[in-house]
Amino acid sequence: MEKQPRLLSSQLLLKNRVFEVTLTRALLTWKEIQTKKKRVSGSIHSTFKVAGSYCVPVAEIVAVRETEVDSRTKDEGRWQKMSQKPTEGCPYAFTVSYVERGRQHRWRCSDVTFHCSDWTLCQQWAQSIREQLLLQTSRPKHLLVYINPYGGKQQGKLIYEEKVAPLFSRASISTDVIVTEYANHARDHLKMDADLKKYDGVVCVGGDGMFSEIVHGLVSRTQADCGVDQDCAEEKLVPCTIRIGIIPAGSTDCICYATVGANDPVTSALHIIVGDSQPLDVCSVHHNNTFLRYSVSLLGYGFYGDVLADSERKRWMGPARYDFSGLKTFLTHHYYEGTVSFLPATDILGTPRDKSKCRAGCYICQHNGKLLSEDPLLYKMEEELSCSEMEGDWRVVRGKFLAINAACMSCACPRSPKGLSPAAHLADGTSDLILIRKCSRVSFLRHLLRHTNKDDQFDLAFVEVHRVRKFRFTPKQCESDLELDLRERGAGGVAEGGKRLFRQICRDHPACGCTPVNSSWNCDGEILPHAAIEVGVHCQLIRLFARGIEDQPLFEDFCAPSVV
Repeated sequence: MEKQPRLLSSQLLLKNRVFEVTLTRALLTWKEIQTKKKRVSGSIHSTFKVAGSYCVPVAEIVAVRETEVDSRTKDEGRWQKMSQKPTEGCPYAFTVSYVERGRQHRWRCSDVTFHCSDWTLCQQWAQSIREQLLLQTSRPKHLLVYINPYGGKQQGKLIYEEKVAPLFSRASISTDVIVTEYANHARDHLKMDADLKKYDGVVCVGGDGMFSEIVHGLVSRTQADCGVDQDCAEEKLVPCTIRIGIIPAGSTDCICYATVGANDPVTSALHIIVGDSQPLDVCSVHHNNTFLRYSVSLLGYGFYGDVLADSERKRWMGPARYDFSGLKTFLTHHYYEGTVSFLPATDILGTPRDKSKCRAGCYICQHNGKLLSEDPLLYKMEEELSCSEMEGDWRVVRGKFLAINAACMSCACPRSPKGLSPAAHLADGTSDLILIRKCSRVSFLRHLLRHTNKDDQFDLAFVEVHRVRKFRFTPKQCESDLELDLRERGAGGVAEGGKRLFRQICRDHPACGCTPVNSSWNCDGEILPHAAIEVGVHCQLIRLFARGIEDQPLFEDFCAPSVV
């Protein structure tokens, strides 16, 4: 790596010790320099020693400010008297706030204060650091913030005011804050009223449901402004130019966990401040050429759809309803018949079982995303293949399924650290389609338990996984109803019509105890109104204030600052 030229270098005082402080365009570094008295054979010798070296990337400096030198300093909650001798000749100081990494991908905002003997030198240091921060053009200056006061434990407003707003203020980020008053308030405001040209980003304080509102509002607004018909499943959607930030304050916060690695408001706020950018794929869901919803994490039919549908009827139980509904759904053990057709992703890097996890700077996402975004011929060819319905490229699977899941990301969360598909990628233009065929309860339990341990959850005879660009699902009931309608139109029999009416009553009100014919689709925590759907993946349609999950060894080996 080419050595960066020094912009500024001085010997400054830090907590009563002398440090050599250096600023380059990439790093702020400080090395301790001290003189120790060492007794050797009855005499005292002075030894010059260079102690620990500390450095912070300029890109991860939050702010710099001049600091008043006081005879007292707040340390660990107690006011303590400091020795005045070392600072008597250094009455001026400046404080640098920077990102400090902790365990489990958590970030913290730490401060380091340097003392100077000269006011001009102190000003020079503060101004030089500010100039370097101004060169960080990806950093937001004005944000639109939506707070969901009802999500999760109803702590969204408190979390923002106590943990996030002070950090934004320190980083000189101005905000317009809207506390949502009803469901889809943020979505509707973004679609119709928000002046997006004023902002560098949109931030949501809430859970995955709040994030989904923001995505639907921004994507719909972008398509409307560009004249794109969302009801056409074959349309290529226009990527959103404005980034989205997530401050986790919900029940699961799956999106935040999968893109940052932690459900921590301070960590997410710091990713926003430093201007990180992480592209994200989005799935569009259609039924009979009618747009239904967008999905960024999980589309689940069967088990996960039934869990959500049952839990919605038990909202009075709070978060415990998910555990109760999950157990109930597992014990009922319903399966559903249907046909899944999908277009496999070819000529790409990576497979659902290759053990490669999507991490910060992911090469697979960069490679596969570049293929689609910079090669219009490839996209046009793929579009023509899907439009012409060349069944030789589409694959068809028919059967009885306990669950059909489509994951655009790993869907990892604290309860399932690996997620539904550990090797799924955030921005490679594909989705991992997981088909779980009818099996015994014990076998299905084995599959579920593998989400929490190191065993391969796909290494089971009744489970198959495919990396796809598009897929369709048609329940058997839809196919049967179509055939029945054709027969009835020909025969016109009253008896057949009566049988169909009984079947409809039985399906809607299964008091007879029969197995339900259709499940529901769980689309990022929302129930879809139709079972027959068509899904397409749109590569890197949105961007988040995130950088993906960092590999722990990479930054632990880096010259990271520590408390001195």
